[in-house]
Amino acid sequence: MDMQGDIERLMFFEHARKAAEATYIKNPLDGDNLLRWGGALLELSQFQNPTASKQMLLDAISKLEEALSIDPKKHAALWCIGNVHTSYGFMIPDEIVAADHFQKASHYFEQALDEQPENELYRKSLELTSKAPELHKAAHSHGLGPQALGGVAGPSSTASTSKNVKKKKSSDLKYDVMGWVILAAGIATWISFAKSQMPPPRQ
Repeated sequence: MDMQGDIERLMFFEHARKAAEATYIKNPLDGDNLLRWGGALLELSQFQNPTASKQMLLDAISKLEEALSIDPKKHAALWCIGNVHTSYGFMIPDEIVAADHFQKASHYFEQALDEQPENELYRKSLELTSKAPELHKAAHSHGLGPQALGGVAGPSSTASTSKNVKKKKSSDLKYDVMGWVILAAGIATWISFAKSQMPPPRQ
């Protein structure tokens, strides 16, 4: 995506976050608003340094848990919190802690799929999460964890060609998976945001 597109995306989700925050002050029991807020935080976390990104993801988990306390069967919130746990898991270098987040993600994706069994996006998210521990291990063993996102140099350039090819494949796969998760979360957030802006039906 080009720089202009990134800026527009950042501005869109920052606006959504601020609107959700303002709505929350007026009505803290609006589950749809909490879902939009959590989704916006997930999207915004992609633009942050690793420390700020982790905090934003934890805030998103908090908002989505709050939405689920209002409506435990809200499939979009279940799916979104699964995405947040997946993203957070990839930010953590410790395999055990990351695996815990992937397990939570899997649990939430299963619940979302139980609520809407025909949803292929939920099914695909569940399938991809089963591969997350393996992707996490590969990404972090090749220096592609959050440090790389924060600008720290990766492995030295004296590595063999085969290692570079393997690293590129691993990197491509990781970014493919994360890209799909982010795209799906963005679409869900946008749809939820658009629905909230629709005028009420005429009586």
